[in-house]
Amino acid sequence: TRRRNGRGGGGSSRAPECSDNTRGTMAVKQQKSKEAKAKAAMAGGGKNKKKKWAKGKVREKAFNMVLFDKPAYEKLLADVPKMKLITVATVVERLKVNGSLARAAMAELTEQGLIKCVVSHRKGLIYTRASHA
Repeated sequence: TRRRNGRGGGGSSRAPECSDNTRGTMAVKQQKSKEAKAKAAMAGGGKNKKKKWAKGKVREKAFNMVLFDKPAYEKLLADVPKMKLITVATVVERLKVNGSLARAAMAELTEQGLIKCVVSHRKGLIYTRASHA
């Protein structure tokens, strides 16, 4: 039976032998004594310090309000109904309030008829000012 070596064609798959017999020989490494090994370990020659992980960029913590105070609520009633595009993010940015408080405020303004919902999607709500025609 013929052996398959995974290559196409027949014949020998071995490389031709060299006449000077340099193939297959490696340089012999000198063995260190125990004292020499201990000395090298103590010196710690070419080894660098362990690489530290890069610190990620730290964002500034936003201390937004979780409840409306009187001036913030008046600003909500004055500014938000005049905005052309009203989202949770725009209300949070403008009034410096919590996201859940912004959603509740937008729902309240819708009930009062000051703003109207344009897109109602689970990812986000988009409102606009109510046109009084």
